[in-house]
Order: sequence, then structure tokens, then C-alpha cells
Amino acid sequence: MHHEPARIALVTGGSTGIGADVAHLLADADTHVVRAGTAVESAAMVDTIGARFGRLDTLILTSGELSPAMRVDRDAQRRIALRALPLMPAGGRIIFVTSHQAHFFPNKAVPKGYTAIAASMRANETALYTMRSEFHHADVHFTVVSGDLSDATFAAAVVNAANTPNPTGVVYVGRADYLMTA
Repeated sequence: MHHEPARIALVTGGSTGIGADVAHLLADADTHVVRAGTAVESAAMVDTIGARFGRLDTLILTSGELSPAMRVDRDAQRRIALRALPLMPAGGRIIFVTSHQAHFFPNKAVPKGYTAIAASMRANETALYTMRSEFHHADVHFTVVSGDLSDATFAAAVVNAANTPNPTGVVYVGRADYLMTA
């Protein structure tokens, strides 16, 4: 007997790090989770999901594991969201996952060697914020989850944002001291 999942979710950056943790926690009998590692894979997966399921209920945008030598494509998340939006039903979710360092950049200092990554991630977040009217028109909820990447509850907070009936616009996870000086 074939069981049609109640929800289809795509987790970008889902092969490593926080993305893999989120994909693992999100998967259950009623949620079919598709993982994509790179922006190119993510775009292809959106097309595959559209052909196979005809819809995408939840899009979780993570960058996977980053090192100081890596640079995040500043428009990658926006391009994926644009590609996914036509597949998303009313009530769909787009969750952007970022670090506190990137979320508060350039207003807060970042660790040495992290400036390019923080700037790129912040540019992705800003690009998604410019799409709020499109998300609103499509009745798709957009949430940013900003966290301390080493916090053990970060992945669970991302999944909670995806599962909450009326999600807030921003969810903060981890050290309160970072937020107090924001």
C-alpha cells in the first residue's frame, strides 16, 4: 500500500551540519524530506519535487557546513525560493537558517576570517526579506531562524519553526548575551 505524505519538505544544505540535523528531525511518517547539498542540486530538486509530487510544502534554506575559506553565493537562497514558490500551497513555509554573526552583520563584530561568510549569508537573508510581499501574496510564511551554531537545540528550533501553526518572523536560538548587545 502506497502512503502519500502529508507534507513535502526540501532541506538545502541537507547533507551535512545543521541541514542534516534538521532533515533527520523533520522526517516522519507524514513528512517526506528531500535533502540537497548545493544550490545547483537544490534547484534541480525543486524541479524533481514539482514533477513527482506537484507541490512543496516546506523549504528550509541552510548553507550546510561553512569554513572561512568558503563563500556563500549571495543570491542562491533567493533563486531557490523563487523557483519553489509556484509549487508552494497556501500556508507553506520558507525557513532561512543563519548564524547570529551573519544575522546581525555588520552591526556586530564577527570572528576573524568569518566576514565574507557573514556578509554573504546576510545578503541572502536581505534578498529573501525583499520577497516578503511575494510570500504574503502566495500566503507562504517566511521565518528566519538565527542561532548560535554550536547550540544543541538549534536544529530542533528550525523544525519547530517549520511545524508551528503561526510562526513568528524571527526565532533566536542560543546565547542571550549575543542578543542583549544587538
